[in-house]
Amino acid sequence: MSQAKKIDRRNFFKKAAGATGVAFALPYIIPATALGKEGAVAANDRITMGVIGSGSMGTGDMRTFMGKDEVQMLAACDVDKSHRDRAKEIMDVHYGTKDANTYSDYREFLSQENLDAVILALPDQWHGIIGVAVANAGLDIYGQKPLARTIWEGRQIVEAVKKNNVIWQTGSWQRSVANFHQGAELVANGRIGKIHRCEVGLPNGNPNNAVHSVQPVPEGLDWDMWLGPAPAVPYRGVCHWDWRWILDYSGGQLTDWAGHHIDIAHWGLGFDKTGPIEIEGKGVYPRDGIYDVPVEYYNVAKYENGVEMVVANARQVPFGMGTCWYGDKGWVHVRRGNVIQASDPKILQEKVGEDENPLYFSRDHAQNLLDCMKTREETITPAESAHRSISVGLLCEIAMLTGRKLKWDPVKEIFPDDPFANRMLRRPFRSPWNLKNN
Repeated sequence: MSQAKKIDRRNFFKKAAGATGVAFALPYIIPATALGKEGAVAANDRITMGVIGSGSMGTGDMRTFMGKDEVQMLAACDVDKSHRDRAKEIMDVHYGTKDANTYSDYREFLSQENLDAVILALPDQWHGIIGVAVANAGLDIYGQKPLARTIWEGRQIVEAVKKNNVIWQTGSWQRSVANFHQGAELVANGRIGKIHRCEVGLPNGNPNNAVHSVQPVPEGLDWDMWLGPAPAVPYRGVCHWDWRWILDYSGGQLTDWAGHHIDIAHWGLGFDKTGPIEIEGKGVYPRDGIYDVPVEYYNVAKYENGVEMVVANARQVPFGMGTCWYGDKGWVHVRRGNVIQASDPKILQEKVGEDENPLYFSRDHAQNLLDCMKTREETITPAESAHRSISVGLLCEIAMLTGRKLKWDPVKEIFPDDPFANRMLRRPFRSPWNLKNN
């Protein structure tokens, strides 16, 4: 297919929405009644998607979108042959064809496939480079959290999304769940008064740190490509899941979950486009082995309006996992398992009126992306919100590694007068990888 046709396909949503000022003058997805079969959508009128990173999360997200009649999943890209073969089989069985394509290199995937949107589910060290590349290709994106491994990379993604008029949905799906929405909305509308403190409980660190010896790379795994911009190291059996416990690829439970519970905290506080002005914290790190993320962590972030946010592993905060806001009229706590509780049960009976500040409403995170692809409106978890959420987790990481209280400028996104801390806002990429935001 010619490059011109690819561009036309990718820009179809944007042109249609922009020309009419509404979703479409004519329906992009043909109604089932017009096709003579209930629930059917013509193949040529489906939203075409592919996945880069078809491991556990990528496969789960792929299945979710394949459950939507308006979606046609066409291709999978992964550095592990077993992953991409499994993804192809799932797609082929679902659609009753043998047409799904597979790739080991995201660059070939982007140049060969004619898609509307892409699912990104990658180790964190790849988020910046591939996120920007996909945005520069003009494709809408469902990107797993955290947004990026560093604050600088996150900002590059945000700018690429904005520049290319890309619709981005972050996999911070808690915003599309009733109890999290209710809690944040009550806080945002003053039901517990002026907020002075917020506690965010994240999972306790991974304590297991067995010795990992060098071993042969499994057949079908491109280990050098898996590492990508991270330092070159021999294969030690750490791949596809346990990479979360190594700082070259992740910040552990802190950065893995910041995109969930800090995200909800920010939502209720109205901090989706800002960040703290001061951060300090302490972490306990493993003494040996290859795992080097903190197993215990306790951080305090201060915001310009006086709010203090505690970010700690669950056993160091009163309510454990989740988000708890404290105001001068009470508190509200939310966590998974549909849990919402308050200092006074009457608070939870309060309703937020249309004339107040009702928060963005969604009960289907995947569908929210598809709907916003048609209207070109922001999703419930756009890139900027995701960037601000993970930035707090990354600031905590830097505060713990430097061992001192840090001042932060949330507008310029720098540590004023602290060159050493500023060097930690980004990481060098291993040659030949770089981030091209153009």
